[in-house]
Amino acid sequence: MFFILSKTLHFLLMPFLWVLALLLGALFLRSAQKKRICLVAVLVILVVLSTPFLSNEAWRAWEVAAVPIRTIGHYDAAVILTGVTSYREDIPDRINTSRGSDRFLHPLQLYRAHKIDKFIITGGHGKVLGGGVPEADQIEKVLLMAGIPAEAIITESNSRNTHENALNTASLLQQHPGINRLLLVTSAFHMRRAAGCFAKAGVAATSFSTDFYSKPRQFTPDELIIPSVDAFGSWHLLIHEISGYLVYKVLGYC
Repeated sequence: MFFILSKTLHFLLMPFLWVLALLLGALFLRSAQKKRICLVAVLVILVVLSTPFLSNEAWRAWEVAAVPIRTIGHYDAAVILTGVTSYREDIPDRINTSRGSDRFLHPLQLYRAHKIDKFIITGGHGKVLGGGVPEADQIEKVLLMAGIPAEAIITESNSRNTHENALNTASLLQQHPGINRLLLVTSAFHMRRAAGCFAKAGVAATSFSTDFYSKPRQFTPDELIIPSVDAFGSWHLLIHEISGYLVYKVLGYC
């Protein structure tokens, strides 16, 4: 039930849906004052959320900062949170990745640098209806193709959200008492929630953020004045993540 509710919340927090609802209000409401309020609200949302500089500032404030690789010590394993692959029935003969593949590419870099010994991949499939190939299994295949030995990869493929990632990883670690020093790897925007969940589950791990949406500040016309569809679209993910973090806090998950 919680999984379905989270998917519903993801839809309702879409700024495009807000704009559409307000435009419908301006079209069908009888009151001229309410029509103006709806139109002004649409204008404010479009201007604010499509300004790249404001979007970047929001991302910079929320994302957990990067840790230089040179400062990373040695860890027994990197815990990789999934959410960056998808299974397509029409092209099942390959691994399909989306933005966020740094979640497993950066740990691969750390492995080659002898900073981690193993990979713990946690995550099932994210479909509300039907089944699919667990994402942990898909990332495992990528690592195997990259030459990582099978004995260096541990997978957990039942989790469907961050809360379950933490609980199932904690249970998995009980079967591997030799794994103590952990590096938690996920996207920078997701690290607050992930780190909180793992700490709540009793799993001590050092955060290692990847997949950054923020960038250095630029005071240029294209950042300050010119509207951007990409900036507008990125707010959906950020609003969803902040809302998810707050819900997890209320529920005591993190």
